[in-house]
Amino acid sequence: MTISRRTLLAAGAVTPLAAGMAGAQGAASNAARFSLAYAPHEGSFASRGGLIEQIAYAADQGFTAWEDNEARNRSVAEQARMAKALADRNMTMGVFVASMPKWSQSRPLLGAADDADREAFLADIRTSIDVAKRLNARHMTVVTGFLDLKVPVDIQTARVIDVMRRAGDIVAPHGIAMVMEPLNTRTNHPGVYMQSIAQGFAVARGANSPGVKILADVYHEQIQSGNLIPTLETCWSEIGYLQFGDNPGRNEPGTGEINYAPIVKWLRARRYSGVIGMEHGNSVQGRAGEERLIAAYRAIDKG
Repeated sequence: MTISRRTLLAAGAVTPLAAGMAGAQGAASNAARFSLAYAPHEGSFASRGGLIEQIAYAADQGFTAWEDNEARNRSVAEQARMAKALADRNMTMGVFVASMPKWSQSRPLLGAADDADREAFLADIRTSIDVAKRLNARHMTVVTGFLDLKVPVDIQTARVIDVMRRAGDIVAPHGIAMVMEPLNTRTNHPGVYMQSIAQGFAVARGANSPGVKILADVYHEQIQSGNLIPTLETCWSEIGYLQFGDNPGRNEPGTGEINYAPIVKWLRARRYSGVIGMEHGNSVQGRAGEERLIAAYRAIDKG
C-alpha cells in the first residue's frame, strides 16, 4: 500500500477497496463466486491451516481455481489429495512449474552452442506430464533460462524456438500446454533470456505448436515494458495463461500502480475463461491480510 493511500484510509476516506474489505470481514462461507477464475496458492490463506484447508477456505470465499508452483516437488500422495480437494470443490487447477532455472548457477542456457541444457529441459517436460495428469492441469510453467553472453541473441532465439517446438511435440498430444513466463530483469531476474510478452510472442509463433504458449504475468510486464492492455491485445493469440501482482511490492491489486479493474473489464470483453494466477504475496500478514486480499479481488472483479 502506498503512503498516500494509507493516509486516506486512516482519515476515513471511502474507497472501493475499503468498502470491499468491510464486506470481506463479515463474509460467510459460500460467498458469491468471482466472475473470473482467480487462483490463490498455498500461503494466500495461511492462517486457515494446511494446503487442503486453504483450498476449502478459498472455495468458500468464491474462488474457482488454484495454483501451485511447488506441485511437481510434492509427493504423489499429496498431489492426489490436492487433486481430490479441487475436484470436490469444482475448482480448476492452474499452473505448476515444470522447469525452473537454477538461479544460483544462472542456468539453463537454452540458446547455448551445446545441447546439454536443452536435453535436460526436455527431460523435465517429459517427467511433468504425469504430474499434470494427476492434478488435472492443462498448463504448466516453463522459464526459458538465461542469456548466453557468448552467443548472438538471434541465434539463441532460433535455438530456443527449436527446443520449445520439440517440447510442444511432447506435451500437445496430452492436451497440455507449456506457458513460457517472461520475467523482468530490472527488479527480480537480471540476465534471463525471455524478458517481455512480445519476446514470448515471437518464440511461440516460431514454435507454432498448441503446446507452446505465453504466461502473461502482468507484474513482470509492467516493470519491463508497461503498455499492458495493448500488449495483451497484440499478443493475445499466443497467451495461454495470466498472472496478477501489483508493482511495486508484488502484492495484491490496489497496493501499487497497476489499475487492474480495466484489465479485468478487458478480459471479460475477450470472454476469457482461463485461470488468472494470484502470483503475489499479501501486503498485510495474518487474517487481516487475507481479508484484505479477498476484498482487493472483489473490488477489481466488481469494477
